[in-house]
This record gives sequence, C-alpha cells and structure tokens, in this order.
Amino acid sequence: MDTKDLKGLATGIGSLPHIDADLALDLIFKYIPQIPFWPQLPKRNMRERMVAQFSQGLPCLRLDEKGLFFDSEILEQEMAQFYEHIVADDNEYFKIAPDFAAGLWQFLSRLEKANLNQIKFIKGQVTGPFTFAASINDNEGRAILYNSVLIQAVQEGLAMKARWQIDLFRRFSKPIIIFLDEPYLACFGSAFTPLNRQDVISVLSEFTKKIKAPDVLTGVHCCGNTDWSMFTEVPDIDIISFDAFNFFDRIMLYADQLLGFFKKGGLLAWGIVPTQDFNPQINVAVLSQRLNAGIETLIRKGIDKDLLKKSLILTPSCGLGVLNSDKAEPIFKCLAELSSTLRIES
Repeated sequence: MDTKDLKGLATGIGSLPHIDADLALDLIFKYIPQIPFWPQLPKRNMRERMVAQFSQGLPCLRLDEKGLFFDSEILEQEMAQFYEHIVADDNEYFKIAPDFAAGLWQFLSRLEKANLNQIKFIKGQVTGPFTFAASINDNEGRAILYNSVLIQAVQEGLAMKARWQIDLFRRFSKPIIIFLDEPYLACFGSAFTPLNRQDVISVLSEFTKKIKAPDVLTGVHCCGNTDWSMFTEVPDIDIISFDAFNFFDRIMLYADQLLGFFKKGGLLAWGIVPTQDFNPQINVAVLSQRLNAGIETLIRKGIDKDLLKKSLILTPSCGLGVLNSDKAEPIFKCLAELSSTLRIES
C-alpha cells in the first residue's frame, strides 16, 4: 500500500461529544474529509462508552442500568460458544449493533451517498485489549486483565470486531485504518499494573497480525505517556498515535527506535491539537510553531527531515467525547487548517 497520500493529512481519534450522530458526521466530513472516521458518541447512552460499545459477543459480559459487569456463573458455557465462533472465523457474530454505535451506522450511510473521490482512507477503531480488560472486574472485584484465559478471549473477540469493521468498509474500495485505543498503557511501568514489556509486545503482535492486510493499516493510540519503543517492536503496527501537545518531550527519548520504525514504513500520528487544554489562544500559528519545533528536535536526533515529514499525520491529542459539543468544531477547524498549512509547506 502506498502511504504517500497520508503525508500531512488529518483524522480523528474516535469519540465526539454529540448526541446526534448526524451533527458529529457533519463536523467530520466538513473538516477531515480525506480520512473520515466513525464517531463514538458516549454521551448518547452507556452502550456507546468505549468498553461497553465493544462488549457484544464477548463471553460472560452483561450490561444493565448500572453498567457492564462480568458473570462467571456462565463462564464454561459461554467460552465454548465464543470459541466456536472464533474457530469458524465468524466475523458477523461480533458485529456492533446500531444501538451500540449510532455513529458507525450513520457513517456507513453517509459513505454510501458521498463522493468518494476525495477520500484517501477510511478509519475505524476498537478499544485495545489491555484497556478493555483493565476496565472490567470479575465476581471477586479483580480486573479480568489479571486472568490469562480471559485476556486471551478479550484479545480474540476485539480482533474479530476490528475485522468485522474492515469487512464493512471494504465495500467502498478505499484503504482502511484501524486504531487500537489503549489509554490504559499510560499506566505501564507503575506498581499498579501487572504488565511487563514483553506482555504488551506479545499481545499487540498477536492482535495486529489478525487484522493486518494489504489494504489495512493498523495503529495504536495512547493519550498519556508510555514506553513508546514497545510499539516500534510490534511488526504489524503501522501508526503510532500520541499526544504531541503534552508529551512530545517524552517520545523524543525514543528517537533511535522511531528512526527504525520510519525506515520500515511506519507513520507517526501527532496529536498536536489539544482537547482538554484547547482555548482561544491556541491557533494554527501557535501549533505550527510547536509542531516544527518537534520536527527540528527529531532531526537533531538523527532522523531525516524528508523521512520524518512523509511519515507524519495529524490528529487531536485525544478523543473529544467528554467535552461540551460547542468545543468540538474549533478543535477540528484548527486541525484542518494546520493540515492544509503543513501540506502546502511540504
């Protein structure tokens, strides 16, 4: 797949603060039409929150008015049924229903009516296995992340949900990007997480191998700081997405690993437009200066300027789901203007 068309383009992370899916999509197709994505809308109801949204079809998970919970009483029966669908390669069993993802189904409707000529890539996303498993407790109050059998099932099920999205998007004959959203990995290295470095590399390697294809780029997004070199060692990760507004100084510590990542065709998604920190004083000039300073720092670390710029795409620093809806448009407008400026300068 030729990724030169991505150079300097912009896309979103996933969540938006809207209740109305059409209003969210209006924003996406207005400001980032070249890499549109389906909006996750957690304010609509609890089914659209980032873990519950991907829970259908995974074993022993139930959703009630209090939220998502794990029911071990049915573990043996449901695990057997679950793996029957995995072995059968039954992507459709892992579909995301319209009442769990209004933004996804409206996105498909928009694409069917849209002029596809300006679209370079179509983006989807799924909650990553570590974040998903760390967010659900078993009957004893312990995160299922600590259970090797359950984390394996989570990994398998979420990969199928990613593959189901890929099947949906292929009808439009465009290359596809799938992000794994892993905010939990900002906890990596603390005393409160059971993970070691090889755990992360192994699970993400197995996960991305299941969804990688000639027409699919896989990315991982972490909105906090982490050991970024882990992602460069996962063979099928094509895009590393990070909060460039707040954490650029941390990622530059891994310049040597990033150089190898770029040389094998990897891309860096710079979350340069802040979400929580966005205010009227932040504009294209301010962000261009910040972005160029980051680029120059990596050049001084030994990364070729042309290689760096052709490996760069832009995003907000994180999802916008927790913001007020009136803050979303200024962020996307700034993102679009910055992308346009960057592509002209390049």
